[in-house]
Order: sequence, then structure tokens, then C-alpha cells
Amino acid sequence: ETLEQCAADDGLRMVLQKTPGVATGTCAVLINGGERSLVANLAAANTFTSAHLENADAKDAVNKAQIVYTSGFFLTVSVDSIVSVCKHIVENDKTYCLNLSAPFIVQFFGEQLATAMQYADFVFANESEAAIYGETKGLGSDLAVIAKKIAALPKASGTRPRTVVFTQGASATIVCHQGKVTTYPVDALPSNLLVDTNGAGDAFVGGFLSQLIQGKELSECVRAGHFASRVIIQRSGCTFPKECTFL
Repeated sequence: ETLEQCAADDGLRMVLQKTPGVATGTCAVLINGGERSLVANLAAANTFTSAHLENADAKDAVNKAQIVYTSGFFLTVSVDSIVSVCKHIVENDKTYCLNLSAPFIVQFFGEQLATAMQYADFVFANESEAAIYGETKGLGSDLAVIAKKIAALPKASGTRPRTVVFTQGASATIVCHQGKVTTYPVDALPSNLLVDTNGAGDAFVGGFLSQLIQGKELSECVRAGHFASRVIIQRSGCTFPKECTFL
């Protein structure tokens, strides 16, 4: 109930699958010098089933969505749910975005990742995840080359080329679009302002998608992503100020 209420207070529509007798997942976070380590207890998050997508609220949410985003972590739980929604996306010319999320997803859930990848219009990863993908698939260590190779993988929908976005912390963000790689510098943040990197990658994607849904250029999507991640790493926990100052 707490999770649901907090999300609702921030204006989010929650269509949750609730599993009787199973607690909501939790995550312990250790912050050391601004960097973080995580220990997750998936609990109810590990019990999601595609049957939930058949209820009226879920169907309505999917039908109304123009962009669908999943983290790589969901690949360990319910690939059939992803495929079900992605088939709708392809049939209705919508946009699907996928995040690699963690090196272990690439290393140990390669088959599930390949299943979702074929539907992905946008693929997000950080430099570590991208490097592991390159190593695992024999693509070398050049991130620009790896981005091009991922962008060129077979795709279920031919209506748009796949765009690949690699963040690199304080280093430039790499974007491969229509076979061309562009880098976008990140404004340096003084080390004394760094509080907590937890959620930086997710914040980047949130900022990016906030502009994508408005039909903005990729450069503007990246700028919004940089802004959001810069804001969140200066705060404790995954929190934002009440007012957004992005212009």
C-alpha cells in the first residue's frame, strides 16, 4: 500500500499484480563515497505472471501506452509477459524500450534477452553492461562498435531502426541511430556535490523518454536524461525536487 500510495501521489497510474501471502520486494542499499551497492529481495516481484495482463485495467493501460519500457531484471521473471505486450506494440506501431540493467542479465539470461531484443526500438545500457555484451557476443571492446552491432540485430518491426544508448557516468553518452554513432558530453559535477548514484541510470531513461514521447530530437532526449541523472545523484535515495527546472 505504501508503494502504491507514494506512486499515486506522484501522479502515476499503478496497475499492480498483488500476490496474496507474498510481501512486496525490498532492496538494501549501501552508499560509500557516493557510490552504491545493492542487495535485492524480489519477493512478490518474482511472482508476476502474464495472466495479470488479461485484466481490464492492464489491457486498458497497454492499449493507451505509446511507449513501453522494461528493465532487464524483468527478463528473469516473465518473458512471456514481455512478448505478449511487444506483439501488441508491433501490431500497433508503438515503441518498445529495453534496458540491459546489469552485467549478469547479459551473462546468464542471454536467451531471454535475445527474445526481448528483437522487439526493442531503443536499447539502454551503461558502459559495464555494454562491455559485457560485447565480450559475451564476441563483438570486441569498442563501445561504439558494440552499439552499431546491437542496432543492426534482427528486428520484429521494420517501421523504425533500432536506437542504442550507452551511458558512461561522467563520460560522454554514446548514441547509435540509423547506423551513425554520436557522442554527447556530460557536464562535470564537482565531487563534493555527489551524494548518491542510486537510480542515476533509471533517471536518465526517465528524462530521455519524457522528451521522446513529445517527439523531440534525440539530442534533446539525451539532454533531458543528463539533467535528470544529474539531479538525482545530488540527493539521497531515488528522489526528486517537487519542481522540475528542466528547460
